[in-house]
Amino acid sequence: MSTRVVAREFNVNFSTISRLQRRFRTSNWPNNCRSHVTTPAQDVVKVLVQLSSAHDKWGQKQKLELDSSDILVLFQMMKFAWDSYKRYAWGENELRPLSKNGNDDRTFGGLKGASIIDSLDTLYIMGLDDEYQEAKEWVENNLKLNVGGEASLFEVNIRYVGGLLSAYYLTGEEVFKRKAVELGRKLLPAFNTPTGIPHGVVNLAGEVRSSWPWRAPGGDLRRSSVLAEVGTLHLEFVHLSELTKDSIYIEKVMNIRKHLNQLDKPHGLYPNALNPVSGNWEQHFVSIGALGDSFYEYLIKSYLMSDRTDEEAKKMYYDALEAIDKNLVQRSPGGLTYVAEWRGGVLDHRMDHLACFSGGMIGIGAEHGGPGSRQHQLDLAANITHTCHEAYRRTPTMLGPEVFRFDDGAEATAPRVNERHYLLRPEVVESYMYMWRLTHDPKYRDWGWEVLEALEQHCRIATGFSGVIDVYSHMIQHDNLQQSFFLAETLKYLYLLFSEDDLLSLEDWVFNTEAHPLPVIHRNCTQEAEDTHPVGLLARLIGLL
Repeated sequence: MSTRVVAREFNVNFSTISRLQRRFRTSNWPNNCRSHVTTPAQDVVKVLVQLSSAHDKWGQKQKLELDSSDILVLFQMMKFAWDSYKRYAWGENELRPLSKNGNDDRTFGGLKGASIIDSLDTLYIMGLDDEYQEAKEWVENNLKLNVGGEASLFEVNIRYVGGLLSAYYLTGEEVFKRKAVELGRKLLPAFNTPTGIPHGVVNLAGEVRSSWPWRAPGGDLRRSSVLAEVGTLHLEFVHLSELTKDSIYIEKVMNIRKHLNQLDKPHGLYPNALNPVSGNWEQHFVSIGALGDSFYEYLIKSYLMSDRTDEEAKKMYYDALEAIDKNLVQRSPGGLTYVAEWRGGVLDHRMDHLACFSGGMIGIGAEHGGPGSRQHQLDLAANITHTCHEAYRRTPTMLGPEVFRFDDGAEATAPRVNERHYLLRPEVVESYMYMWRLTHDPKYRDWGWEVLEALEQHCRIATGFSGVIDVYSHMIQHDNLQQSFFLAETLKYLYLLFSEDDLLSLEDWVFNTEAHPLPVIHRNCTQEAEDTHPVGLLARLIGLL
């Protein structure tokens, strides 16, 4: 598809883009403060400039800071996924593309529209303004928060609260702030435990809270909270306190930290299950994949989001990373670096697809470790990312399995049939994006393009995108689910991989674990900068397109 055809499909008017460029060049942006308030407008204009350049250099393959054809393919993929959801599952949480209906599981309780909330910032930064406006109007008119049902504290926080906060910071639209604060308040009953360690389940309509039965030994609902649940609240809760000037949110997450710091840790490692009543570990299973992953991610990102002032988060992260490096990092007979799981002192030589985020995490933290550690951590990040690429490359579909192993002759492969599925997950392309920005090694864009092609070939069907049941099979079977995180994360990280580095710069933004960008809280910024340049300016100007 030509640039002109794609531009017409997405209603991109290049003459209007040129006017927008001139408007922003002559705007009196504050230059005494790297305020997050001015960043999104400048960032989105950067995308428009890129498209305008693609128009001006008709038919040429550009490889300056981006490949415009890659960007245009991702525009088309996002629009197709959105249009499919809108056609068959509008207002439901996720699309079931094979059956052409919506999917509403109990993860979100009675909340609706998970795909809409998860898509807001992706649509906005891609400049898909008509689609963004549809999403915004749905939030204004249809997002009901006083709903019953058992909702995951973790999922509601990262998808709904994180998505609404991100949309507010990018656009300045008060409706997103209002909904985020209202929903954040409804999560607080989860913390009503003797220790302040929250339960994993909360009813948004009342005080009911509990833990997931399958996570609790013996089925006791009071027993078990998960490390990744209790440790993946900090970014969003800090911003809730920033916006409301109410310290209750920060107090809740800082109490979790205080408690974790008081616990003994086997070999410096954090087990995955914690009792919210007694405050003790429930077992000694350690993983940087499922159940543990984003706890570590939020430690280093809390430090970065604080403008590198949160020394407690920094120490906790590097102490944990040292323990992981010493006890879990392994090298396979074939030379692949991986992070094993630890079960009471016995290593399980497997990696979840979820654990592939760790390459990017270790990479962004490498700059701030102890003396002499930077290169080692960068090498570790690159080696883990390479291993995850190998897990993809060793399948005929070029898509990675949910779990891959390094035992009984397996080398980054999934010999067990029940571990061979691909759920449209983002973690591998997430690490590609971070490693590209840190190194500018072109292999990361090459690897990202491989994923993009595999998604188009094996996951795209006539009615949306779907996960694959067996990535090793030449006879593709789909799982009938277009995950909301595919819109929030997978497509966004691919888009950023092929964009310029100052689009959502890592100096000014951190991504929550659902890939929703939240601004770094630059301590030298003044309220005057916020008052003189409302963040909604670009949103209003984009409406001219």
